[in-house]
Amino acid sequence: MVGQGWAHLALGGETLPLDLARRLLPCGQALWNLYGPTETTIWSTAQRIEPASLKQHVPIGRPLANTTVYVLDAQLHPQPLGIPGELYIGGEALAHGYLAQPCLSAQRFLPDPFSSQPGARLYRSGDLASWQADGSLRYHQRGDSQVKLHGHRIELGEIEHLLLQQDAILQALVLLREEQLVAYVRSSEPIEPVQLRSQLSQQLPAYMLPHFFVQLEQFPLTPNGKLDRLALPPPDRAALQAQYIAPRTPTEEKIATIWTQLLGIDHISIQSNFFRLGGHSLLATQLAARINEAFQIDVSLRAFFEAPTIESQAVLVEQNAASSQVPQGPILRPLDRRPSRDRS
Repeated sequence: MVGQGWAHLALGGETLPLDLARRLLPCGQALWNLYGPTETTIWSTAQRIEPASLKQHVPIGRPLANTTVYVLDAQLHPQPLGIPGELYIGGEALAHGYLAQPCLSAQRFLPDPFSSQPGARLYRSGDLASWQADGSLRYHQRGDSQVKLHGHRIELGEIEHLLLQQDAILQALVLLREEQLVAYVRSSEPIEPVQLRSQLSQQLPAYMLPHFFVQLEQFPLTPNGKLDRLALPPPDRAALQAQYIAPRTPTEEKIATIWTQLLGIDHISIQSNFFRLGGHSLLATQLAARINEAFQIDVSLRAFFEAPTIESQAVLVEQNAASSQVPQGPILRPLDRRPSRDRS
């Protein structure tokens, strides 16, 4: 942590958390929040942080000298006050483009439709922002932070926001990896994934709950100090299992084999939760179909959701297998209508 008594402290590279800004503000003379992509030669906007400006977010300020900034919609029309749009940056500090990548350069560096200067260009940042009433900019999130998972549109920033409201969580990032939501967190004490998921479930629908929580001592950074998403470790699904309890019956062994095929995990405990190991609604549908086919039963998908362990699913299978075996009654023969005296 930065010591006391500094004259000017400029922060940038990542979003400045509100609580960190409040802690740093009384420690020195001037605290600055800076924003700018590498493609615009680092800084494009700046905001000197004052106590009055710290409400629900930390503003990224106003454009620096020789810099123009626009908040535009998909048709490159300026967005009204307070309405988020994509941030476009122009001015003298723009890079010429990406080295030996003309197609990418054409996608990100566009002609400036608002400038009368020949050759003026804008850089498409991919960040969402909005103009505030005081003339400053509010940073919202990356434009690609909205993902689609099994038909549901999910704002990753909303999950991150709720994570940061939990006790002890200092930093949070949520990514979609291999059709599963992974929450990376840095905290002041060890986290308990079950408890954290339970707290989030009070404010988020089931399809927005992270499948995995990965606790990090520090988030990896690139050489220029920005978050290195490519260096984030994949979740260790095997570590999420309960204490290993091997299958005890042929039914449990057969179901465990199906789980391994779907989840890609060996030696799954019969008391592990399917969804905490990375299962989701699509995999659950496949699981139900395979178990029904393997045991020649007809159990609803909802029943499998309510029985998320190998142990409970084995009970479910055996109960349905027993109920489908109707005992054979006595063999019925045609009624003999002759008088009893004629029967012999």
